[in-house]
Amino acid sequence: MNQELITARGLTKSYGTKTAIDHIDLSVGHGRIIGLLGPNGSGKTTFIKLLCGLLHPTSGELKIDGHSPGVESKAIISYLPDRMYFADWMRTSDLAAFFADFYADFDRTKALEMFKSLGIGQNDRIKTMSKGTKEKAQLALIMSRKAQLYLLDEPIGGVDPAARDFILNTILTNYNENGTVLLSTHLISDIERVLDEVIFLQNGKVVRHDTVDNIREQEGKSVDQLFREIFTYGH
Repeated sequence: MNQELITARGLTKSYGTKTAIDHIDLSVGHGRIIGLLGPNGSGKTTFIKLLCGLLHPTSGELKIDGHSPGVESKAIISYLPDRMYFADWMRTSDLAAFFADFYADFDRTKALEMFKSLGIGQNDRIKTMSKGTKEKAQLALIMSRKAQLYLLDEPIGGVDPAARDFILNTILTNYNENGTVLLSTHLISDIERVLDEVIFLQNGKVVRHDTVDNIREQEGKSVDQLFREIFTYGH
């Protein structure tokens, strides 16, 4: 196991003349819950897709547990995209079988138990589920892996506050504690209580990477307050 789980050096991703990720230098360790925070368009999803190997850097270096994004890194990453990618006809049991085929670290029993606790039957089809239930079902699959890195892109974006609490508690009680959770959101007040560290992204640049404790001690304010100051929300 490498000391650092994620290292980025000069990491840059451009689309034509637009730079989405701009010379990021970053190190992230194991066993952390980290908020990837920034307004829409700040580069959060692009950074997550670079980690997943869905996008390739324009320049710079990115390593996950010592590997460039590829077969080795994908085997240790559990990725929750910002939209569901399963076919509507699939049943819950199909989803569990699909994950069991693809991922050696997938705990099928755990997934089925989580579905049951959500009130989702094994024969329920995706097309009959509400948007919130689909998101919970997908999260149950993602969190039933014993991954080294969980990448969660806006997991609480489209759900009501009660569902947000449920989702956060699901994440907290089910992730591999030697692994790291990187959670992208702009709803900071909802997730601040679970975070160890934060990475603030603005225009593709890291403007702050710090522990939540340091921010509270040094700034005398919450992460949410600091975020609003940096990004001048609500002015």
